[in-house]
Amino acid sequence: MAIFPFILLKSPRFKNDPIIINHEKIHLRQQLELLIFPFYILYLANYLINLIKCRNHDLAYRNIVFEKEAYEHENDLKYLKKGNWYGWFKKI
Repeated sequence: MAIFPFILLKSPRFKNDPIIINHEKIHLRQQLELLIFPFYILYLANYLINLIKCRNHDLAYRNIVFEKEAYEHENDLKYLKKGNWYGWFKKI
């Protein structure tokens, strides 16, 4: 979980997982793009709207625009260096 400026991990073993770390770094950048606090409001609102539509927690979570960007690019360890600011906006 990314809560600016920290990445919180369930287990110390995840510290060495570049995919998880990259996923969370993408969230940190998303938070910066929206000046941190609005990110959390939009994240929660998007989740709640998805939950009403899908009636399923997992589907609602996976369809949050911020998660879509993070999951789509978590394997590209150069994604953040390439720029791609506001990539989540394309997922709306």
